[in-house]
Amino acid sequence: MDGALFPRERAVVAPGAVHVPDWLSPPLQRRLLEACREWAKPPAGLRVVRLPGGGVMTARQVCLGWHWYPYGYARTVVDGDGAPVKAFPGWLAELGREAVAAVGFDAGPDYDIALINFYGEGAHMGMHRDSDEKDDAPVVSFSLGDTCTFRFGNAETRGQPYTDVELASGDLFVFGGAARFAYHGVVRTRPGTAPPGLGLDGRLNVTLRVSGY
Repeated sequence: MDGALFPRERAVVAPGAVHVPDWLSPPLQRRLLEACREWAKPPAGLRVVRLPGGGVMTARQVCLGWHWYPYGYARTVVDGDGAPVKAFPGWLAELGREAVAAVGFDAGPDYDIALINFYGEGAHMGMHRDSDEKDDAPVVSFSLGDTCTFRFGNAETRGQPYTDVELASGDLFVFGGAARFAYHGVVRTRPGTAPPGLGLDGRLNVTLRVSGY
């Protein structure tokens, strides 16, 4: 993080959950940001996610490979414009394999789902589990833009115990094994904390998963 007094160090947040600060280089962050801007364009672009109970997520989302909707996957944007979901690129799958290898997991099958969430000012995400996939390969998370407080909990309850982690632009977070189905969420973002040279207002989170379909 720019201006930090001490370097941030890699940390095991829970068995199977690893935070690696600054894993994405600045050029790779810019490449991923430009790709996200293209993916966010319609058709099958950035959308508001509406929950079955009538609520809406404050983070907006676009999907690659498979389209996620509460609570399943489809090949078209069934809760939006109905367009075919955008393709999952091979270079992003390779980046996912490199990420899991960097924290000591077996690379396993190729990643074929990306959920990309954009957090504007005031956006957050409640505690939830990533459990709609048929494969339990580790989830890979890349952060771009503003720093957020990421809450990582346990597999039994949305409540304590949990650990709050500051995720900054370029950070990698991987959770698999015993932590694969742990509850997690974004408590808040800190507007204006993105690297000045990145050119992003807000936060993008790119999470990679293996569908098992």
